Amino acid sequence: MTSINHTSRFFIGGSWVEPSSNQVFTLVNPSTEEVIGTVPEGQKADIDRAVAAARAAFDGSGWRDVPVTERTAALRRFGEALQRRKPELAQSVSRQNGMPAWLSSFFEGDVALSLIEYYAGLAEQQETRETRASQMGKQTLVDRVPIGVIAAVVPWNYPVTLAMTKIAPALAAGCTIVIKPSPGTVLDSYILAEAAIEAKLPPGVINWVAADRDVGAYLVSHPGVDKVAFTGSTAAGRIIARECGQLLRPVTLELGGKSAAVVLEDADLGQLAQNLPMASFLNNGQTCFASTRILAPRSRYAEVVDAVASVAAQLKVGEALDAETQIGPMASSAHRDRVEQYIAKGRSEARLVTGGGRPKHTSRGWFVEPTVFADVDNKAVIAQEEIFGPVLAVIPYGDEAEAVRISNDSAFGLGGTVWSRDEARALNVASRIQTGTIGINGYAPSVGSPFGGVKASGLGRELGPEALSGYWQLKSTYVM
Repeated sequence: MTSINHTSRFFIGGSWVEPSSNQVFTLVNPSTEEVIGTVPEGQKADIDRAVAAARAAFDGSGWRDVPVTERTAALRRFGEALQRRKPELAQSVSRQNGMPAWLSSFFEGDVALSLIEYYAGLAEQQETRETRASQMGKQTLVDRVPIGVIAAVVPWNYPVTLAMTKIAPALAAGCTIVIKPSPGTVLDSYILAEAAIEAKLPPGVINWVAADRDVGAYLVSHPGVDKVAFTGSTAAGRIIARECGQLLRPVTLELGGKSAAVVLEDADLGQLAQNLPMASFLNNGQTCFASTRILAPRSRYAEVVDAVASVAAQLKVGEALDAETQIGPMASSAHRDRVEQYIAKGRSEARLVTGGGRPKHTSRGWFVEPTVFADVDNKAVIAQEEIFGPVLAVIPYGDEAEAVRISNDSAFGLGGTVWSRDEARALNVASRIQTGTIGINGYAPSVGSPFGGVKASGLGRELGPEALSGYWQLKSTYVM
């Protein structure tokens, strides 16, 4: 029997506070379809209270003026408190969104913690004042000044890590933050709040309110917010971009993708088989940077199709908390329906090689078999739209120029991979692909390097020193 976690308050201003209404979100384990908890559903009044707390911490309590060594010490205490909660945190995520347990331990545990240490160290190294020569006076002082109150909207697929990509640089820079988690993954935010309390983070520096899209939109447009950091769908990102453009409000948008894996003629298919699960099937295919278009040379097309299909067919599908599971369930029944609609469309557009249904060994849970389509035209719906599930399309090409053209024939540009025994050749092809990130013979984001997309995949960058810079504004003081 699954234990049920009922929570009734929000974390605002350093305390647990009662919500403004009695409406709740019900959380369901996608592996078992059992209710695992309820959490309050935030309203506009709750957002007002959270933004006011963040504003008071920034302007009134002066978090922005706290010496960097004190801010980073607080961040590290936060990390230490989270470290003690790592198993609980990872299990919470897997129970909410179906992320395989090995992945939640690594991504939602280790990677999230590494972000805290990285930005604490980076903030300590970064000079916040620079002196420059002045042509009309003595000198110019250029200061990096914290932007202010951040509205962070976080999706359900990597709820802890994607929250931390905003929390860590924002707090290190001297900003305060209001986080709106996805309604499907909220329990983890309560664990983060408990760590914040233990770490004695100043009241109002970090606040959580779970809410639906309408209330999330209210947060984005709130007059007390100075910047928006959003990770989610391109459709939602366009709406936020329009609102922030109207308000002249800084915004970072990390959006969707439909990345290409370009398999060159000399590729090592054994290496492809070994690294494809991370590049294309990570988190049950619910990963924005996944290489879901597999571009194969016609000279080796059948070979590549067989290799990719073999990988997909051998992936173990099962409950998220099973240590051997490689592919867990879709995060919700509605999302499984969406993925299955794309699979049905794919059957009319291409040749189904493997998968395409629900696993026969599971009688419950929102599972979809890892699915591979071959003979796919790049104009097909399954090659152009983000499916966000374990579904790959293998597309033939003639020469490298055509492979690059097909790769770039997409509204998106977030990730991608190039596979070759010749690294120089792979790098040359990669340099011609329009994307924000790309991997050679595999894909693994790096905390110290900028992550983000071009075209419909977003604006701005997370990770690396570029993310920290995104939470500062520049102020020039002319000394005469």
